[in-house]
Amino acid sequence: MKLSEVKSALTTMQNVVFKLENGSIVPAHFHITEVGQIDRNFIDCGGTIRKDQKVNFQLWIADDYDHQLKAEKLLNIIELSERLLGIKDGEVEVEYQRDTIGKFNLALDKETNVFILENTMTACLAEEACGFPIEKKKVSLSSLKSESCCTPQTDCCSDEK
Repeated sequence: MKLSEVKSALTTMQNVVFKLENGSIVPAHFHITEVGQIDRNFIDCGGTIRKDQKVNFQLWIADDYDHQLKAEKLLNIIELSERLLGIKDGEVEVEYQRDTIGKFNLALDKETNVFILENTMTACLAEEACGFPIEKKKVSLSSLKSESCCTPQTDCCSDEK
C-alpha cells in the first residue's frame, strides 16, 4: 500500500486500527513512534546491486492506555514528515514489536476500514546465481485444453495424401 493510499484512507476514518493477518488487533493504545523513509542500497548474493525505498511506520505499545491515535493526528504526522523530511510517496512498511521487531506490508480492508499488517518473508533475489533450482509450475495434464489445428473435416491427420 502506498503512502498516498494511506493518507486517502485516513480521511475517511476517525480511529486508526491495525490488525494482523491472524486476526489479532494491535492494542488501541499503540503509538506511531516513527514515520520515515528507509533507503536500502545492497548487493544480492548474485552480485547485483539493488536499491529499495520504503516509507516506514514504527508501531509501539506503551502503558499509556488513555490515549488513542486519531486518524487526523496520524495524517498530520505524515504530512509533517513529507514536508520536513522530503518523504516521497512509496510503499509503506510497518515495524511492530512482538517477540522481536517484525516488518509488515500494509493493506486496507475496505469493508471494515482497518489496516492489515501483512507478513513479509525473506527470499533469495538471485536464485539462478546461487544454484537453487528454479521451481517449475506444476500443472495437471487433465487441466490443459487441447488446441489442435486439426479437425475431422480437414483430413489433416489422414495418412492418405
